[in-house]
Amino acid sequence: MVCALARLDGQVVGIVANQPSSYAGVLDISASEKAARFVQTCDAFSIPLVTLVDVPGFLPGRDQEHGGIIRHGAKLLYAYCNATVPRIQVILRKAYGGAYIVLDSRSIGSDLSFAWPSNEIAVMGAEGAANVVFRREIAASPDPETTRTRLIEEYRSELMHPYYAAERGLVDDVIDPADTRRILIRSLAMLRAKHAPLPERKHGNPPV
Repeated sequence: MVCALARLDGQVVGIVANQPSSYAGVLDISASEKAARFVQTCDAFSIPLVTLVDVPGFLPGRDQEHGGIIRHGAKLLYAYCNATVPRIQVILRKAYGGAYIVLDSRSIGSDLSFAWPSNEIAVMGAEGAANVVFRREIAASPDPETTRTRLIEEYRSELMHPYYAAERGLVDDVIDPADTRRILIRSLAMLRAKHAPLPERKHGNPPV
């Protein structure tokens, strides 16, 4: 997980981004903890957040389960939900399952969400989804491998095309990657006066 401070048109912003060159960009315990702490730090100093998403999911495995990956992932979810600064999400490529949700999706309160044409917002990859959804059809086929390949392509073309997310209201717009910086600057200017009052309580109850 990459966490860094940057400037857009002179304004300081906090960047949270997956690192696809490390375990394909999955969220594990360490990445979730690191990102959660950074989000909280930015919120504490009124620094807007830009989240760049390319995540295939949470890291599976016995060690992660025993270490409490769900609990640590919930810390990141809590940090984003509790943040009152401007929050913008940009989906670059893969955005699968619960990991996509906790990375500042619209469903947890992101102010704006944009996606590149290469976005893949889904529960899982086309191969895994087709194996589950069309399991019986594939098993009953005289040529399972050909049927499986065809169904994977159908699933990808119908449910994972670039504009499916926009049609379902998961993102506000599908943008040209070359326009990303300009759109972020304009969006941050629009959100500069954002005011999100907190509930009247002493503090929240974050996961530990």
